Amino acid sequence: MITASFLVKDLHLPWQWGAQWSLEQLVDGDMANNQHGWQWCAGSGTDAAPYFRVFNPTTQGEKFDHSGDYVRRWVPELVGADDVHLRKGQRPPDYPEPIVDHGRERQEALRRYQGIAGN
Repeated sequence: MITASFLVKDLHLPWQWGAQWSLEQLVDGDMANNQHGWQWCAGSGTDAAPYFRVFNPTTQGEKFDHSGDYVRRWVPELVGADDVHLRKGQRPPDYPEPIVDHGRERQEALRRYQGIAGN
């Protein structure tokens, strides 16, 4: 859900791109579940009420991976970092800056959804 939200609401990319890639990667992928989940996250599915939910990747990481075990497992550059969620702004040397400002992109996503809902 965090990845889907980031792709659709932070990067403003079509949910279909994520759905296709995700289905190609899953060994147990189910077309109906996959498509419905992506549509739900994008706010365009049969239960589109949560269009206003925009997951903050950093907050979700802190909440569900408080100690950073998951991040350290999958992001080797952060294995030795004291703050794997990078909240304190201390980045390892050569570690990339965020590709988007989540707060700004969240506002833009909500603005776009309001434009659709207002029509």
